[in-house]
Amino acid sequence: MYAVTILCWAGCWWSLGDAFAVSPLFHPLFVVRNNRPASWSYTTELSLAKGNKRSNEPRFESQAPNRTVLETVKGNQSDSSTLESTSPRDAEATKNTTASVRSIPENTPNATVAVSSSPPPPLRKIESSPSPTIPPPRVSSHKPTNVAKNWLYLQSIGAITGRGEFASASQKESVRTVVAALEAVNPTPEPAASPHLLGRWELVFTDTHLFRSSPFFMAARAVCVTDDAVQQFHWFCDMHRRALAISNIRAVRQIIGPTRLTSEFEVRAGAVPFLHDFTPWAYSGGWPITIDGSIVSTADWRLTTNATAASSSSNETNNAMEFYMDTVQIKGSNLPGLRQILDTGNVQLQSRELARWLENTVASYHTPRPVFATTYLDETLRISRDVDGHVFVYVKTSDDTTPTDYSPIDADLGVGRLLEGFNDAVTKFYL
Repeated sequence: MYAVTILCWAGCWWSLGDAFAVSPLFHPLFVVRNNRPASWSYTTELSLAKGNKRSNEPRFESQAPNRTVLETVKGNQSDSSTLESTSPRDAEATKNTTASVRSIPENTPNATVAVSSSPPPPLRKIESSPSPTIPPPRVSSHKPTNVAKNWLYLQSIGAITGRGEFASASQKESVRTVVAALEAVNPTPEPAASPHLLGRWELVFTDTHLFRSSPFFMAARAVCVTDDAVQQFHWFCDMHRRALAISNIRAVRQIIGPTRLTSEFEVRAGAVPFLHDFTPWAYSGGWPITIDGSIVSTADWRLTTNATAASSSSNETNNAMEFYMDTVQIKGSNLPGLRQILDTGNVQLQSRELARWLENTVASYHTPRPVFATTYLDETLRISRDVDGHVFVYVKTSDDTTPTDYSPIDADLGVGRLLEGFNDAVTKFYL
């Protein structure tokens, strides 16, 4: 019963935040290089047969433009020389081309015949050089090759699937396999105690809902202790994402300080998605005006040992953070009027006050302390798992631990930028 109560409270507040910050329901209107590549190769062989025996066969190869290699084999001896000529595609050199064959006496064994164009270009002997090769992809010098490849795969699959939102079951399973391989070679013995953990981390992939990267939802999940309550929580998360289907989830980040974690969940939604319902125009799209906002959750954290089965890491010492949920606030909203109210800081969820009231009212209630395990950590990559074992892959963008400043965002629904863009592209009227 208490779990359902907390879920209802969490859903109401988060939905209220969606409405104020981003939800449209709040709005009243509701190279073909024509040149061949450097590695082209062409072989010409001409044999003079004498009886049933084949003569020596000269072979012409080129590993780069404007270069010819003539290789002659006599018996068991091999003589190789490298020749360089002017461009074979030179218009004047190839004009009125005729074949010419050098005469070879009949009694010469193992005769070799070289075929060339007429007039032949001047040749000079040069030192042979190795074939050009394509350089491998650049990887960080501090990462082993297999780790770099796995990391590149996670980045690619995250980009293809919208950080996992549109990933298929097979894609998620392949990601879990790659993640397990990285966790097995975790280079940081105590990830949660490492200075590499501090900084700004952007979410690039998860096999669950993006908003579950917030400690707010981790705390809501920690309230659920029975199987039925857990099932209800997962259903609530599914319905919550469907309710936000009309919005676009932008940046999802965690900013980790020495004792404080800030989660920023940025969203954008269309202000008027169904224009034809309110105007005589047949155009069924919306105006290029959006409602923007960021739902910012904060929590204190401390080191702990993750003893659950959610972690695939063999190291269980200081590999997790234990959160003590604090506040939920809407920042950076571009709704006029509401923005000024939100910026005062008086309109925010004080979860600790609510938790204390519940503890004093309900004897069996205990404030949830969700655990978030870090199973892989290096200078730029972090893999974490929640209590259900869901994978969260983050990339570090900065060592700065200062939360984002949303004050420069104008509370004008983006109309100012829209008018500036229209003037720059169409009217071009400047004072």
